This record gives sequence, C-alpha cells and structure tokens, in this order.
Amino acid sequence: MTNSELIAKAASVLRPKQIGKHLSADVGCAVLTNNGNVYTGVCIDTSGGMGFCAEQSAMAAMITAGEYKIEKIVAVWRNEEGTLFVGAPCGRCREFMRQVDEANLDTTVVLGIEKTVKLRELLPNYEWWTERVEGM
Repeated sequence: MTNSELIAKAASVLRPKQIGKHLSADVGCAVLTNNGNVYTGVCIDTSGGMGFCAEQSAMAAMITAGEYKIEKIVAVWRNEEGTLFVGAPCGRCREFMRQVDEANLDTTVVLGIEKTVKLRELLPNYEWWTERVEGM
C-alpha cells in the first residue's frame, strides 16, 4: 500500500465533533499490519485526561483482530480550511507501539507522501531503560 493510499484511509475517518470544550475525531489514523490489513481509528479528546489518541484507537482495533506487528502507520488532521496535514505520533503513542511488539521498532512512520522514518528513529534512546546497574 502506498503512503498516499494509507493517508487517504486515515483521512476517511475524520469526523470532527465538538464535545463541550473538546474536539474529538479530528485526528485520524491508519495502521497497515505486516499481514496487509488496515485498521483505522480516531482520537477522543475529553476532560480529565480520559481521552486517547487516534493511533491508540487504530492499534486497539488491530489488537482486537489478533495482530500486533505494524508495517506502516500514519496520523492526519484537517484545519478549518480543509487542508490535510500528516503528523508524527506523540511520545506516548511511540512508546505504546514499541510495547505492543518490539518488532514495531522497524515500523515505517509516514510523515508525508514521500517522507518516512522508522519508529526507532523517533525513539533513539529506547534502550536506556534496559541498562543494568551492578552493585546497587
């Protein structure tokens, strides 16, 4: 699947809705698994920090279907003029992808039609938690 096709899948689930002071479903995500399946999700923004990101929503659908390895992931949103933007996953989502399956460090994160990075490049110091301290 091309980056453009994955971006279009993520954009297809955008349905912004104002809920009180918060805007939900204004960010969409599409995840392509190593098995070739695509899962989508949207962000839910609520008060008190109970919401979640579009990436987490898409990954929850993926895990519900019994899949854990992500080949590509993209998140998008539109401004008031309707211009579509691609954004990098937040730090929480980056770490969530890594914890879902260590192989996801090689996930391609789509940052544009022709721009990508590997998840490991966005988590350059992911190994620092595994450093063992002797004698303490």
